[in-house]
Amino acid sequence: MTKTRVEAFSDGVIAIIITIMVLEMKVPHEASWEALEKLWPVFLSYVVSFMMLGIYWGNHHHLVHSIKEVNGSVMWANLHLLFWLSLIPFASGWMGENHFEPKTLAVYALLLNFCGVAYYILLKVIQSCNRNNETFRIVLEKQSKKGMLSMVLYTLAIPAAFLHAAIAGSIIIIVAILWLIPDRNIEKATKKEH
Repeated sequence: MTKTRVEAFSDGVIAIIITIMVLEMKVPHEASWEALEKLWPVFLSYVVSFMMLGIYWGNHHHLVHSIKEVNGSVMWANLHLLFWLSLIPFASGWMGENHFEPKTLAVYALLLNFCGVAYYILLKVIQSCNRNNETFRIVLEKQSKKGMLSMVLYTLAIPAAFLHAAIAGSIIIIVAILWLIPDRNIEKATKKEH
């Protein structure tokens, strides 16, 4: 399997996940501002989850560019990540429908933590495929540190959800901001190699 195929498959799965999320938003049966106002938690949950999936998509794209060869480990690590990402519509919908109730927010943070762990595993597997490439090793090592920090923050967001939804939500947004701009060093390393 080529890295192009891994990337295309992953792009397709993420596109389907986003489609499922938007289809879960139910249209109000009445044409009033009050009916729309009732949907704000569902919409906010959708926006945050869309942003998270977009961040994973962008960073995954850059990460896949560092792959020399696709082996079974890369394929399974990638599927592992896609599995956890595919649960985001459920957790997002549950959280939005229940107005960010602490348990739902804690489950959402836990799921994001599992996604972070899966991305970290994929990163490490890809890093092992680039052992003799010093440029990629340094770039992926920086991403590994960011990944570890993300997992610590997501872990903190779980109990924070029971203290106050805004605290947990802020932690989740901080992690999103941390990853919002994909690491351009991977692009530079790819160009340098070619």
